[in-house]
Amino acid sequence: MSTMSSTLWPWMTVAGLGAFHGLNPAMGWLFAVALGLHRKSRGIVVLALAPIALGHAAAVGAVLLAVVGFGTIFDPTILGRESGILLILWAAGHALAGHRKRVRIGMQTGLIGLTLWSCLMAGAHGAGLMLVPAVLSLCVTPGMGGELTASTSLPVSIAALAVHTGTMLTVIGVISLIVYNQGLAFLRRGWINLDVLWSAALVTGGVVLLSA
Repeated sequence: MSTMSSTLWPWMTVAGLGAFHGLNPAMGWLFAVALGLHRKSRGIVVLALAPIALGHAAAVGAVLLAVVGFGTIFDPTILGRESGILLILWAAGHALAGHRKRVRIGMQTGLIGLTLWSCLMAGAHGAGLMLVPAVLSLCVTPGMGGELTASTSLPVSIAALAVHTGTMLTVIGVISLIVYNQGLAFLRRGWINLDVLWSAALVTGGVVLLSA
């Protein structure tokens, strides 16, 4: 693998996972549409995107911060393998019970409630864990002797979080407005259940970390 491709693929993965998270109704666009329809306002749909993105970024950022923190103390190889096991276990839990344990919040919620809901949903689904393989690849490079340091890893993690959140926000915004304009009947004609794909993505991340 060339130096350019080895550097590029983690960023592409971070952006791709942002798009994938944006596609998942559980990450917020369905709630934004429901709020807009409930209050009969397209502006509410757009306004809801900000707290959804903020809550998601908080959940993912907490995981990345933990990875950087633990990575400066423990061997990154051991950290990666333990993260891989955790990803696979999280995938199993999501597949077995994830769809039966949703965080519920009413249509009267404000921006703070929506931010909290988004953060809890992203955390419960293991959204941040999916980014660990790509972020570890970005932070632990041969030039650093296989080590992970906060001075270099923290800025990289923040940049990865920004790319991921920006991509997710774009996808959620586009889907929310399309579904709002088309109506919920659109979902019966053209949407799929992403639970299996979500679990598969978690398992894939775990396998990548275990085989690294």
